[in-house]
Amino acid sequence: MIRVQVYGKRDCCLCDDVKATLLEVRRDIPFDLREIDIESSPDLYATYAERIPLVLVNGQIAFKFRVDEATLRRRLERERE
Repeated sequence: MIRVQVYGKRDCCLCDDVKATLLEVRRDIPFDLREIDIESSPDLYATYAERIPLVLVNGQIAFKFRVDEATLRRRLERERE
């Protein structure tokens, strides 16, 4: 199963947009989605505060700030092979 992690926080419109795109794509291409709230830990916040939303696919950085749906679909298809 493909693993996707998204680092973000509450009240972040870019994070909401990215999550909406991920959920839309997940309807067609299954993957395990883990949302990480950077406000849950001072260390996470210090590391990611200026980098969110940040999306990792199978542990590799795939997108920062925005997700292009077509690019995400291609990336996930490659990961399925």
